[in-house]
Amino acid sequence: MHSSLWLIAAIFTPIVVSLVSVAVPSLAPRMRTLGIVTAAVQLGFSLALWPLYGSHSGFDFVSRHSLARSWGLSFDVGVDGISLFLVILTALVTLLALLGANEEKNNAAFVRWVLLLSGATAGAFATRDLLVFFLFFELTLIPSYFLISQWGRAQARAAAMKFFVYTLFGSGFLLVGMIYLAVRHQHQVGGSLSFAYSALSHTVVSPAVATWVLVGFLIAFGVKSPLWPLHTWSPSAYSEAPTAGSMMLSALLAKLGTYGLLRFGVLILPAGVDRVRPYVMTLAVIGILYGSALAAVSKDLKKLVAYSSLAQVGFIILGLFSGSLTALNGAVLLMFNHGVITAAMFLLIGFVERRRGTSEIAALKGLQAPAPVLAGLFTLVMLGSIGLPGLNGFVSEFLILLGSFQSHPWWAAIATTGVIFAALYLLWAYQRVFHGEADEPNAAISDATRSERLVLVPLCVLIVVAGVLPSLFLKPIGASVHHVAPATSQEAGR
Repeated sequence: MHSSLWLIAAIFTPIVVSLVSVAVPSLAPRMRTLGIVTAAVQLGFSLALWPLYGSHSGFDFVSRHSLARSWGLSFDVGVDGISLFLVILTALVTLLALLGANEEKNNAAFVRWVLLLSGATAGAFATRDLLVFFLFFELTLIPSYFLISQWGRAQARAAAMKFFVYTLFGSGFLLVGMIYLAVRHQHQVGGSLSFAYSALSHTVVSPAVATWVLVGFLIAFGVKSPLWPLHTWSPSAYSEAPTAGSMMLSALLAKLGTYGLLRFGVLILPAGVDRVRPYVMTLAVIGILYGSALAAVSKDLKKLVAYSSLAQVGFIILGLFSGSLTALNGAVLLMFNHGVITAAMFLLIGFVERRRGTSEIAALKGLQAPAPVLAGLFTLVMLGSIGLPGLNGFVSEFLILLGSFQSHPWWAAIATTGVIFAALYLLWAYQRVFHGEADEPNAAISDATRSERLVLVPLCVLIVVAGVLPSLFLKPIGASVHHVAPATSQEAGR
């Protein structure tokens, strides 16, 4: 089997199974089992890419086929160190979301939407063509909307509509910007339109034009990430979505925003980056402080994680725009690490909600005594999110702050307070939920089951391994970052 087929299979296996299951209604009673098997196969294909990844810097597993030359539409996929782990993360989160889900209502449709969302997300991470990226990017909207609205909480439909409208609004700016770049490239070199990353990255535009295009991309990807102040859809969507929906929104779709901003914004329009850098870094720092403040006063665990994610996205954006290769490495690593942490956090909250029927902090107290394993797992994930040395959150945040200090010390100094605030609001939330004497409803809850523990094992292992052996991830990430981003880094000229 040619190596590029592993990547194609990782993208299209869940999509094909989802569509085939619609055409074959007899599969509906066994859809959950079929979905889990499909997600496991997707994960197998994705994991196979890691040891087979032969490029030290550029793209590997490349497959390019022209679909409509006159329109510039080409199927062009491949992964480098920047996208490799995001493809793996997509498959892993999909499998764990299905294993940890407890959606009894119309289970077959639920599984189909999860699989379709997984394939579209993997395709967006793997494509090297901006038009195909846009198609996958938009495709994720449909299953996300239905997962939130059909299987969410009481206000799920309003949250789903807000998410859909915000993202669709931002996508308009992405569409205009990408068409401009493709037409501009065609005028410069002749021939047919091309939306290929390699073509657009060599398109010459003035600093002023690059700035305006980048601003449009910032709006589109900033909504998806989300970046303050474009974040207002995220607290309601994260909290109203079912457990699997919250996992995929925070761990995967948010990373589509930061990844798209890096791949098709920062790396293609360095002249624009130089002009907007201080403004975007200011928004990132505000997002860190704002998200931390609202997380501290959140009354619901899911909203706490949503606002904590806003702060973490602020760190990622800070690293992307700092002009430091060190910070850029940390930002790419944090995309992966934060995905692991939030997936684990929403799984744990889902387990608590399954037992108590709520994730309101005021209704939860003293859970440590009746559920010590659940409390221990929550502690590990929480410490990873805080950035405890030896766990995955520390390495990525440290690299971002270290690189940012070298290039923009004032922004980095303010952002550092976000690490302190994270420790405060997460430890306080843990204290309110797990410490103290449990009342009657909380005292009667059961501890984590064997299956729940097994679902969390891969994420907990990654939290530890990525903290103890970050070089496993940083080596391919660093090689690709140094290969594609020397012009964007202020360190490059030193």
